[in-house]
Amino acid sequence: MSHYIELVKFDSPINLKIFKNENTLASFPHFHKEVEIIYVKKGCVNIVYQNQMIALQEFEMIIFPSGATHAFLSSPNSERYVYQFDLATFDEKLLGVSQLHLVQLFDHAQVCSNIWPDDLAQTVAELLDLLFQTTLAPTIAVHYLQLGYLMQLMGLFLDQLPQEKIQKVAGHHAEVKYKEDLVLLNRIFGYIETHYQEDITLDAISDLVGFSPYYFTRFFKKHIGQTFIQFLSDYRLEKARYILSQERLPMVEVAEKSGFSSVKTFHHVFKKSQGMSPLQYQKSLTGK
Repeated sequence: MSHYIELVKFDSPINLKIFKNENTLASFPHFHKEVEIIYVKKGCVNIVYQNQMIALQEFEMIIFPSGATHAFLSSPNSERYVYQFDLATFDEKLLGVSQLHLVQLFDHAQVCSNIWPDDLAQTVAELLDLLFQTTLAPTIAVHYLQLGYLMQLMGLFLDQLPQEKIQKVAGHHAEVKYKEDLVLLNRIFGYIETHYQEDITLDAISDLVGFSPYYFTRFFKKHIGQTFIQFLSDYRLEKARYILSQERLPMVEVAEKSGFSSVKTFHHVFKKSQGMSPLQYQKSLTGK
């Protein structure tokens, strides 16, 4: 079965996503650059990880390292909390630990909580519960609290997360290739994040990763499931929707800040996507 990259969209400025998943259906194998923690709150969650089937029991946890392929099998009557976070949150200069060190920490870890020391498993579960509680009735302090709990969690993992005694041998060729592709995709996404307000050409983005435009087009469509041009347009639309929900600006300025070349193009693309004009969309959010 083919694997695909999942693009995690954060609503939080600290690059943390928390949600409850009661979907008991199976999911395709996928991976993403973010670290993911699954915490089973009810029943049993069936997982495929490293070509093994794992039955994660109630109150057990598992960590999926950055770029690690995983999938969920049918898990009737189960409930799980999901936590996804970007290691870039932990500032290397401020905290003195490199992102590479953090990546390796999880890559070489014993990821299932059922083989952790009891006190570690209990403390991690408590922190995960506190993190989830911040989503139930968010206050002005929500991001401070979340960042604090996340920092405690990372400190705990750095100090106490058990490591595999025998270092894992690099996976089979396909897995290694997925890791390599993830590095390239991260470079592409990073470029989009910092240059989306500019004119990004297919030639420029292809040069960034050393591909011809033809090969780049095939590479991107294979992993993302849509063309680069469509992905870039959707990314800019996402930025525009956020601006419209937060600020009252002239549409010319909204178009410019979200990366569209002209307000006419912006109106056309937005209406085609949302079924209404940008101004109508903004009014639908405010009720005015």
